[in-house]
Amino acid sequence: IYGQFTGAESLPVNGRMGGGYIHSSTNVVGVLGQLRLSFYPGVDFGFIGGLARVDFTGGNRTTVRLGSDFKVRVYAQGDSFPAAIAFGGAIGLESGDNFHVLSLGPTLVASRKFSLGPSAAIVPYAGLTFQFSNVDTGKKTESDFSVPLRFGSNFVLGPQLNLALELQLNLGDSFNDDVELAAGVNVPF
Repeated sequence: IYGQFTGAESLPVNGRMGGGYIHSSTNVVGVLGQLRLSFYPGVDFGFIGGLARVDFTGGNRTTVRLGSDFKVRVYAQGDSFPAAIAFGGAIGLESGDNFHVLSLGPTLVASRKFSLGPSAAIVPYAGLTFQFSNVDTGKKTESDFSVPLRFGSNFVLGPQLNLALELQLNLGDSFNDDVELAAGVNVPF
């Protein structure tokens, strides 16, 4: 719902990754942190949380964002298939003073790794979510369906650090801004 900030390849079994990101759009600026884990081959999941400042006509709010997602690798990149593909699901909650948003939906992501040497690579990815949301602003409650698209890339600088850059297009979303940009780091440990 807030983004996985990674491609379709899952973490290795018992793998862990932490991340920190700054995201902004016309009416929102915030920070997010993520913890991703894997306990089964081809499957990983993540927990994400952070704060955002939301500006809208009913008044400005500071909100807390919490979410979780999982992804299951369907295809791994290799000689027989040119990209990695994974599907999964996500749920997110944003809450502030008289402002609450609950979102959930299935996700799909595809990525391809381009090696640049023994430990460097670029991993562009694209993802989409079929998102169902419910917003409660105290005076008004609405439900919405949208299709957020995520286009991003991980820039692997070494085995323990990669940079993440992501553009999010919230198609058909009547609650959020249409375009959001996020940047941060992912650190496997």
